[in-house]
Amino acid sequence: MSAVDVNTALIEMQNVTKTIGDGVMTTLVRDIDLAINSGEFVAITGPSGSGKSSLLYLLGLLDVPTSGEVLVQGSAANQLGEEERAHLRLSQLGFVFQFHFLLPEFTALANVMLPMRALARLSDQQMRERALKLLASLGLEEHVHKLPGQLSGGERQRVAIARALANEPFVILADEPTGNLDTHSGEQVLSIFRALVDETGRAVVMVTHDLELAARTDRQIRLVDGKITKRDGKGPAQHSANP
Repeated sequence: MSAVDVNTALIEMQNVTKTIGDGVMTTLVRDIDLAINSGEFVAITGPSGSGKSSLLYLLGLLDVPTSGEVLVQGSAANQLGEEERAHLRLSQLGFVFQFHFLLPEFTALANVMLPMRALARLSDQQMRERALKLLASLGLEEHVHKLPGQLSGGERQRVAIARALANEPFVILADEPTGNLDTHSGEQVLSIFRALVDETGRAVVMVTHDLELAARTDRQIRLVDGKITKRDGKGPAQHSANP
């Protein structure tokens, strides 16, 4: 994993608002102040349409705010150009979605190698070795040469998690990662995220509608109509020197 400064929040939002539309404007998130720190598992909850995914996309630099600042390890990211933001996403952030978005014509191994190829830091042999190690760590060593269509839903989501970890990001951002899975597979995904936080010091931010799952994270952020209405767990988001 990339070196991080534990005295600085991994990702921080300062008075972030996102508005869309021409003429009739819609505010997706409003006046958000939030910090994500090393070694914490954060759940974002709220009713449908409350802005959960919009908040996650802003945290992940997949979108830019209308106003306010998004800081990545203390540096303003929304002032960067699209190419610079794309490199930051690729090198420092990992994404897992409700639908795995694996390329159907590529094996599990090839799918996990894709982000490494895009970043171009490693040799082909190093990429292959890292992808094999990641898949094995998630119990997929017997499935590395299978296509996504030959895998179960839970197996496909574990491949997607391995792909998210390919470039050793310091934050994993997950949008309803268990929403398309059975109970057993959902438990596997939650256990993987818990281990990533506890054993590697990564941060995981998970959007979920499942309040039972959310209750098992370190901190819950509840959104209603685009605003944070409640913070459970560690309380108001403030970065700590001792995550």
